[in-house]
Amino acid sequence: MLRRILPPSLAGRTALFLLLALMAVQAAGLTIHALDRVDLQRAATEREMSARLFGLWRAIVVAPPERRSSILSDIELPQGLEATLDDQPVVRVGMLPAPPPVLRMVRPDFMMGGPPRLRPREVQAGMRFGRIYLAIQLPDGTGWLNISVHMPTPRPWHSETFLMAFLLMTAAAALLIVWATRRLTRPVRDLARAANALGRDVNAPPMPEDGPLEVATAAHAFNTMAERIRRFVGDRTQMLAAIGHDLRTPITRLKLRAEFMEDDEQRAKMLADLEEMEAMVNATLAFARDDAAAEPSVPLDIAALCRTVLDEAADARPDVDPEAFTYSGPERLTLRGRPIALKRALANLVANAANYGGGARVILSPPSGGQIHLRVVDDGPGIPVESQEAVFQPFRRLEVSRNRETGGVGLGLPIARNILRAHGGDVVLQNRPEGGLAALVNLPA
Repeated sequence: MLRRILPPSLAGRTALFLLLALMAVQAAGLTIHALDRVDLQRAATEREMSARLFGLWRAIVVAPPERRSSILSDIELPQGLEATLDDQPVVRVGMLPAPPPVLRMVRPDFMMGGPPRLRPREVQAGMRFGRIYLAIQLPDGTGWLNISVHMPTPRPWHSETFLMAFLLMTAAAALLIVWATRRLTRPVRDLARAANALGRDVNAPPMPEDGPLEVATAAHAFNTMAERIRRFVGDRTQMLAAIGHDLRTPITRLKLRAEFMEDDEQRAKMLADLEEMEAMVNATLAFARDDAAAEPSVPLDIAALCRTVLDEAADARPDVDPEAFTYSGPERLTLRGRPIALKRALANLVANAANYGGGARVILSPPSGGQIHLRVVDDGPGIPVESQEAVFQPFRRLEVSRNRETGGVGLGLPIARNILRAHGGDVVLQNRPEGGLAALVNLPA
């Protein structure tokens, strides 16, 4: 489940985790700020409430008794504060006693610590349903000033700009994080592209060995590996070319000697064996020698290449109806590749279909999902499912349906797969439901 939610790329996952961590830290910091703001709000409320209470008490005490009620009605009290003059205290039996933190909010000690003529005779405090009740007896004992206080609930998040500020900070941080992670993970993408290019072309240019120490070290190691691969391929090609040259010389001498044999039947058999040996040597050298590695990649029309291969296959088999070699697909379809190598791979697949199916049909589909799909189908006997992968091994032939008379030495399909994989594609075989075999080719668009 987590893998479905996470972004597929390393940069995306790094950016997501950094952003979540930043948001958590930012939320924690804003929470601490909000709690400090609550303390500031509470302190400000306490100061305002204490000042109002002391001012109200002083105005009532210094006024003549007959004017106290009118003065109390004229005083503008803040929201949550109510005051009345009564004969009895409002604090009743059964009320909860006001705890010291609540009493500190209204500060009745201000009045008790004033001048003797302004000190109340008695102060009672209680709480009920979240309200604070104070009953302060006047100094002359003529009545009680009853006060009801409802302290407003602190609202730490009550800010018109809080949400906007949080979103702006998060957006700015997200942009910086995405930019930084993409820049930091760029060498990984470059390394992947270089590895892909090396798989297609062993002579691909080396990676730049710059950037941070770890990146430069990885690039240097990759370039060293690529150079060793190129050297290995070159040494193998040179060795096989020498072997091929050395083998051709005795085969040619044996052919000349066979021509002087008096027995016509034995001479024909020997020449046939020598021809077969020479064909095997040539096919082996063609398979092992990667001539396509030195061929540059250029834009080419794969549709035209398919038609050319079919025409040449039809010309090479004058006894077969030309209608057996058909092409269906777009008139033009351009991709980047090595023309000679791709032509050789397609020719091997078409020849394989013609040898064992009596013809070949090439079906080219438009690009889909960044891939070009091509099918080479025939009407032959097909291949058993358990052998469809084994025929891509060098020198592997199916004894019943594929033999030396109808085919080569078992290198056509391996050569085709090597070339297609060098282009970043592949080929697999599949039996058709209506009969025959289909070679399914895919290439990067």
